[in-house]
Amino acid sequence: MTGWEQLAVLAAGLGAGVLTSTVGVASLLSFPVLVAVGLPPVVANVSNTIGMTPAGISGSFGYRAELREHPVVTLVVLGTGMVGSVLGAILLLGLPPDVFESVVPYLILFTCLLVGAQPTITRLLRRGKGPRTPRHHLSPVTTFFAGVVGVYGGYFGAGSGVMMVAVLGFGTDLELRIVNGLKTLAIFAGNVVAALIFVFVAEVDWAAAGLLAAGSVVGGYVGARVGRRLPPTLFRVLIVIAGVTAAVTMLA
Repeated sequence: MTGWEQLAVLAAGLGAGVLTSTVGVASLLSFPVLVAVGLPPVVANVSNTIGMTPAGISGSFGYRAELREHPVVTLVVLGTGMVGSVLGAILLLGLPPDVFESVVPYLILFTCLLVGAQPTITRLLRRGKGPRTPRHHLSPVTTFFAGVVGVYGGYFGAGSGVMMVAVLGFGTDLELRIVNGLKTLAIFAGNVVAALIFVFVAEVDWAAAGLLAAGSVVGGYVGARVGRRLPPTLFRVLIVIAGVTAAVTMLA
């Protein structure tokens, strides 16, 4: 890589780190940059996963107060993210890299629709049912879908943060600032397990991964400081905008 290309990768890591801790579409910034500087798609995906892992660490640290509020939920999200990502990493190494290319943009668009409409849908479903105990735990169904997002995160990951927000938004009554912290933790869990697998069995461009890591560790913490202060409505709007932009970019 030239000096300008190295600077571009470093800047992509910083920006993607901020996105990891806010709207959760980091790979849609960092992955195209790695491909643009000449990395083959699979090598770029692997290097991106390794390079973005520090963003999850610093981002989760930034959300540490939110993650402590419901420790059981935090542990479940951490566990499903780690277990799911193992299967996702195996799929990435064993399947053609373009298996999900035609489906992923529409999946992200559908997830954005769910995130945007979730308050209205939830309100309609509860109409006439009277007050009930807030759901501050993960049901078996919610846990299953959190695991599915973990698998997707280990395989490709683009938009996985948006998907996790949708799963936790429908499956729990947690505040969005807590959901944002859990989403960041889930991304970290998926990345760290997949990264450990890739280190031993996949081709990695360590220069690119190192530059991404240097930028993302700063961006992840900065994003957490921003994300925990976002008003819920603004957060949903940003999630939808980011997801739609990502999907349209992938369809182009």
